[in-house]
Amino acid sequence: MPLLRMRNASFAAAGSPVGPVTLDVCPGERAALTFASAREAAIVALLASGIVKASGGSVLIDDYDPRVQSVHCKRVAALVPHEPFPMGEADFMRYIAYRAALWNVEPRRALAHAVLLREKLIGMHDAFAYPLIGALIVMPKLIVLDRPQPAYAPQILAVTQTSALLSTHTNAAAAAAFATLRTVKPA
Repeated sequence: MPLLRMRNASFAAAGSPVGPVTLDVCPGERAALTFASAREAAIVALLASGIVKASGGSVLIDDYDPRVQSVHCKRVAALVPHEPFPMGEADFMRYIAYRAALWNVEPRRALAHAVLLREKLIGMHDAFAYPLIGALIVMPKLIVLDRPQPAYAPQILAVTQTSALLSTHTNAAAAAAFATLRTVKPA
């Protein structure tokens, strides 16, 4: 059974509509979607993680519908946003404690896991490492990467031992860096 099922999923708001997208991501699978614009890539990442609800079609995350069961969806799928987190070490530790409380993870275990992940992400700028670590401390079944930095592809792929969906806009560097992912064309 797929962790993520998108069937003609679309989103319409100010600006041009995004979609439709049809896609399955099964447990253990890593897939990459490429779009013509950064806006489309970002919106599909938000749809795939259950943060934004589809205007048309359907999205199911581990058989949960984000329109009805958004909390369940967010416990299955974690979004790693494109924007870096400009925070210091103390702010980061508070952020990890907040994430642990939000998802009912024992704070010491979350902090220990965050420290281990940070050691594995040596060479990645903190501003890009922190959102990835924040997403991974809850050990989600699906990681949704919104336009990640191609330079950090080896580290990102090394720590995402779960299913992953990369949403990006057409970018030769990103395609080459994440070449190990199954490339999917949006329907």
